[in-house]
Amino acid sequence: MGMVALGIFLTAAVGLLGSPGPAIAALIAVGRARGFVGGLPYFLGLQLGLAIAAGVTAAGLFSLLTTFPSAMRVMTIAATVYLVYLAWKIASSPVGDTAKGSNGAHASPAAGFLLGMTNPKAYLAFASLLASYTLIKESAQHDTLAKWFLLVVVMIVVDIVWLYVGVFLRGLMLSPNGERVLNVTLGLMVLVAAGLAFV
Repeated sequence: MGMVALGIFLTAAVGLLGSPGPAIAALIAVGRARGFVGGLPYFLGLQLGLAIAAGVTAAGLFSLLTTFPSAMRVMTIAATVYLVYLAWKIASSPVGDTAKGSNGAHASPAAGFLLGMTNPKAYLAFASLLASYTLIKESAQHDTLAKWFLLVVVMIVVDIVWLYVGVFLRGLMLSPNGERVLNVTLGLMVLVAAGLAFV
């Protein structure tokens, strides 16, 4: 495995997978609403969904899926509906002492898994990264497996950082009005990220 190719691949992976998008906006919002421990189930569900999506792409099934525009449309609609719901839940979250009693249903593992599996932006990023930068020239299968593994590691690292960004925002001492403004801002971030990714 060439170290130069590996370095370029990892740099590209961090840039593509760590750039703001629907999943990252959702992670920040969940970290803000639920804290690190409370946000872990959502994080783990998201990682599982993304790992499967990367595996589907690595197996060449995403290329097959793109030949069926209706299937892609269903994925996009499902992800968009969920993100609009998430944005509303975040923007309308309780503030002050009542926020501590919020159950944060939007932070469930199933919700994270759904976003990971239906995020077209992630599939396109995986396809781009898997199609470029040969790491193991001797075996195409080993090359694909190595890149899938590296993508999963990069996703875990960058997403945990973004979850911590949300946790940091949770720790800010804000007035109820300040909390409301922050909640609405995070909700709008999710909507904007969804709009940029799915339109």
